Amino acid sequence: MEKVIHRLRLSQADAHYGGNLVDGAKVVALFGDVATELLIIHDGDEGLFRAYEKIDFLAPLYAGDFIEVIGEIIEKGNTSRKMHFWCYKVIAARPEVNPSAADLLDHKILTTEAIGTCIVLKDKKRVHHE
Repeated sequence: MEKVIHRLRLSQADAHYGGNLVDGAKVVALFGDVATELLIIHDGDEGLFRAYEKIDFLAPLYAGDFIEVIGEIIEKGNTSRKMHFWCYKVIAARPEVNPSAADLLDHKILTTEAIGTCIVLKDKKRVHHE
């Protein structure tokens, strides 16, 4: 199955709540970006996000953290693509040490997991994978 990985740093602009906590909606938006790339690879079109079956927020994210956002297609219909998404924290900001301190984590921390379905309309499909 196709798989996509995005790695990025959460900035101060991503902090939404006290203590530089990042809103879970930020990760959901990143899942959308990963889904879009998967659809382009598979179908040659950005497609549309149809629905999430589940989204689990498992650990907090903060401004300055580095994350890895992963998605893969797990089921294919005629126009639908069911996808599994994960967000892992790979570097943790350490503002209590000093404003620019951060730690590379020995083990990635699963912060968010989701299952969702996207569609690509038949007349929009340009790439055909079996």
